[in-house]
Amino acid sequence: MRTVFRRIGRVFAACTLAAVTTLVGVVATSSAAQADGCYTWGRTLSQGMSGEDVRQLQIRVAGYPGYGAVLGLDGVYGPATRSAVIRFQQAYGLGADGVAGAQTFSRLYALQDDDCTPVNFAYSELNKCNSTWAGGAVAAGTARFNALVSMWKLQALRHALGGAPIQISSGFRSYACNNAVGGISTSRHLYGDGVDLVGAHSFCRLAQQARNHGFSNILGPGYPGHNDHTHVAATPGRSWSAPSCGI
Repeated sequence: MRTVFRRIGRVFAACTLAAVTTLVGVVATSSAAQADGCYTWGRTLSQGMSGEDVRQLQIRVAGYPGYGAVLGLDGVYGPATRSAVIRFQQAYGLGADGVAGAQTFSRLYALQDDDCTPVNFAYSELNKCNSTWAGGAVAAGTARFNALVSMWKLQALRHALGGAPIQISSGFRSYACNNAVGGISTSRHLYGDGVDLVGAHSFCRLAQQARNHGFSNILGPGYPGHNDHTHVAATPGRSWSAPSCGI
């Protein structure tokens, strides 16, 4: 279970890294590994670069692709990734140059826990079905990864809405769990990226804001069976429908 002390420690470590890198003029030296238990970047990233470190960055800025867009997680730092980094930097008051360096990485370190999930969401919230992530439409590892990406998008959504908690009523489902709740046979919950949202914000507010954070599938009030929650997911093509919300 996450604790307040753990989060404070993450912020302190990230801020320490930022101070050190500013003073010595380097990014992610051997001491940087202490800033984060999940992933540590070893170089400044900018447009034209590629690699696993770029893909790890893309996962964490997947919630900043711009209205109606979805950021590809291909490990290539193209124009879309640069734009997403700029939006992330703007959201957190950083210098918005589209280059991922010490300040950007420090903010990301402060935003994630050691299991790579963002600080305000957990795997347990995205899977109330079983402990293995198995039994769905994709392999267990794929379902778990899809849920991770959804959490980073939700972190961006939460931040854009002022930081008030977003509660999750349903995430990953195996076929057995999906059948038990009467889910459709093609439900995105079976893929791990489908998430049903409730909480402090109105369902319409959630649906409207979600359009900016990489969700290609948004269903809400006015769509059959969705008057008591907002559903977000990642479908191959865009499918938005929340007629009562103007979507």
